[in-house]
Amino acid sequence: MDSSLCDAALDALPAAVYICNRTGHITYFNAAAAALWGRRPDTGDPAPKYAVFPKIFVDGELLPPERTPMAVALSAGQPFREFRAVLERADGSRFEAVLNISLLYDESGCLQGAVNMFREINELHATHSKDLRMVAESLRKSEEHYHKMIEEVEDYAIFLLDSQGIVQNWNRGAEKIKGYREEEIVGRSFQEFYLPGDRQSGLPLKLLAEAREKGKAQHEGWRKRKDGSVFWASVVLTALHDGQGKTIGFSKVTRDLTSKKEAEDRIKDYLGKLEFQKEELEQFVYAASHDMKEPLRKILFYTSYIAGNELNVLDAKSRQYFNRSVEAAQRMTALIDDLLSYSRVSNPTDGFEDVDLRSVVGDIADFRREEFEQKRVKLETNPLPVVKGVRFQLNQLLSNLVDNAVKYKHPDRDSHIVVESQKVSGAAAGHSPDGSRQYHKITVTDNGIGFDQAQSKRMFEIFQRLPTEVAVKGTGIGLAICKKIVQNHHGFIEARGEPGEGAVFSIYLPAGK
Repeated sequence: MDSSLCDAALDALPAAVYICNRTGHITYFNAAAAALWGRRPDTGDPAPKYAVFPKIFVDGELLPPERTPMAVALSAGQPFREFRAVLERADGSRFEAVLNISLLYDESGCLQGAVNMFREINELHATHSKDLRMVAESLRKSEEHYHKMIEEVEDYAIFLLDSQGIVQNWNRGAEKIKGYREEEIVGRSFQEFYLPGDRQSGLPLKLLAEAREKGKAQHEGWRKRKDGSVFWASVVLTALHDGQGKTIGFSKVTRDLTSKKEAEDRIKDYLGKLEFQKEELEQFVYAASHDMKEPLRKILFYTSYIAGNELNVLDAKSRQYFNRSVEAAQRMTALIDDLLSYSRVSNPTDGFEDVDLRSVVGDIADFRREEFEQKRVKLETNPLPVVKGVRFQLNQLLSNLVDNAVKYKHPDRDSHIVVESQKVSGAAAGHSPDGSRQYHKITVTDNGIGFDQAQSKRMFEIFQRLPTEVAVKGTGIGLAICKKIVQNHHGFIEARGEPGEGAVFSIYLPAGK
């Protein structure tokens, strides 16, 4: 090797090194030696012999030049191994060091000099040789335990590949999962475990390339055992590197997740069947409701005609029964309409668009203007946001809440309904697991008859109507529809009330970023 390369290699060593010729003069030293000594020594024949710089102390005694380890090594032909001494720098500071002196000979066996590699002993990390042996033994046992642990693991296939994907070792879990004994698979390509289609598509080599490029590759898929049977594998392939960062191989960890995969497939199949049955049920509900409404329309028409014809001679009891029949048919029609509405809003939709809630409430007020004037209802709207949603569902949501406030108005005062909004965090809302998420809180406040707060959860269930002192007609589906619509929009709804004082319905809809 070229001498300049040798010098460069020695200079790059973290250990301190210097070389003396056979007469005891320093001919070479590296940067670590100069740093440890605190200065660069003179070299060549005019310089001091036997490396008397720096001074060397053993057991507190300053050694004369002829008794220094280098002098003894050169004169007696005696190398030194792990020789401890205290060295004094030119500035007077001292440090403990371990010296290792090796003799240098030419091709004919003649002594040419000696090389001393020495290192400072940090007192905080100084270890007695006996302790070093104990540490080494402990490390050896730890390594044995590690390999034994890997070898004995049965739930994971853990083995090493070389840089080309050739199997280097094999643990018990690999034998259990893949069916090969160690002597049968070591030395063969890991592509043995892949199905023919995956091998043809180049999947194994793609995973190696990904691990080589990114450090790790993960994959789930079907793999083949020795007997030809397949299992669902979860694989982690990790690249292993040498000191220069070159990929020298891979570790491969495989789990058999066949049971989990089969369970997921069963659930997926079950959900598919449920979705199909749900669609069939919706079609049935729509068809049945349509067919039921037709005879109801006829019943309403005929009974209304008879009840309203003054020429028909009916006694008081008969007319009462006719009127009740008309009311029952009307209630049945309303129930069918509400059931159809509930069925329609039970299906979430991805057709979201920007919906101006102020415009929605304005449409509701315009549509019911005459009714509100007749019933003395004041609908007040403060600034409302634009939200992402389905317009007809949001229209129905707010319309139902306004209608609810009108139906449950207090008999002793005009109805006053306020719809307003503010932006709040998920933490303030108290229902969101993501406290940092922002919500539009839309409140519909009325001064109606109110309700007992203990009933606030129950009132959103289908067919639930709260007992009140005021006779109110309804199907018990309106608030259930509201809850479904809010859920479709990834929000939530809550109610607060006090008997005789009114109610507040709060809707929380996700706010855009």
